[in-house]
Amino acid sequence: MRQPAKTFQDLIVWQKAHQFILLVYPFTAHFPKSEIYGLTSQFRRAGISIAANIAEGFKKKGLADKVRFFNIAQGSLEECRYYLILSNDLEYGDTSGLTLQLEEVSKLLTSYAKSILNSDS
Repeated sequence: MRQPAKTFQDLIVWQKAHQFILLVYPFTAHFPKSEIYGLTSQFRRAGISIAANIAEGFKKKGLADKVRFFNIAQGSLEECRYYLILSNDLEYGDTSGLTLQLEEVSKLLTSYAKSILNSDS
């Protein structure tokens, strides 16, 4: 059995979300300069929000508070899902790897939120 996480950095879901945003930066760096305040900025902010809200929710005491932050992270994740579709449709690059990574984060986040809701803590 795995040890309980001591910090948010111990969470696999956070690690995967962090890996995702680390991939988003170089991907969006190749977007047209006209997107610097548009899609590039929005995509990066939404990606950061996934990992940041997982981190923030980790330290919250109440279950409702914890789950609220994970729900915000899931909303940001869906926003990134749309940005991947848009980036693909605009032919800004190959989104297949990022899409797979995002799907993994989504599944982990859903499982993690369910486990929090089902816990007694």
